Amino acid sequence: MELPHLGEHCDVKTCNRLDFLPIKCDACEKMFCGDHMSYANHNCPSAHKKDVQVPVCPMCNAPVPSKRGDPPDYAVSMHLDNECGSSYKDRRRRIFTNKCSKKGCKVKELIPVLCKDCSYNYCLGHRHPTDHSCIGRDQAMREKRLEAIEKMELNKRRSGNKNTKDLLHGVQGTLNEDEAFAAALQASINEQAGRPAECSAWKNQNKCQLS
Repeated sequence: MELPHLGEHCDVKTCNRLDFLPIKCDACEKMFCGDHMSYANHNCPSAHKKDVQVPVCPMCNAPVPSKRGDPPDYAVSMHLDNECGSSYKDRRRRIFTNKCSKKGCKVKELIPVLCKDCSYNYCLGHRHPTDHSCIGRDQAMREKRLEAIEKMELNKRRSGNKNTKDLLHGVQGTLNEDEAFAAALQASINEQAGRPAECSAWKNQNKCQLS
């Protein structure tokens, strides 16, 4: 049984459905059913007066304009990646620090994903042993030992180069480059042999003679 005195008919001509809970459009002030209550569904001629929404960036609280019809999430995402004045991108770089150990893969994850066999860190796409051609626990330990030894040797070489430069600068004084290098070389030999270098006046007070 219909109750025409209750509710109202939808103002969309092709619909005209009797709705007991009609919705009044706040722009054109007409009544519509639930299917046509949005501005787009009833082609509201006054939608431009009300349908103006500007999303706000959650990081810098700046309004993010977007084209009409584009989803606001897309505009905010583009803003965060390119224009955001906050330190969002720097924090993102610091957060995603777990680099995949698979050769050629540059993916970084939020959390470490360690292989239970080789103990190397991988991305989610290479986390399974078959995906990263797992070398096993023993081979992984050998590679890590070799990496540690190479790192120690590199640090020693860097330290030795620094000491040689400091020694060369200390004995050069007013000597020319060849004389200073010869003096530094002799000082290095004396140091390895346990012989102290003695400085005495030689030509002038700024020059150092090694014995």
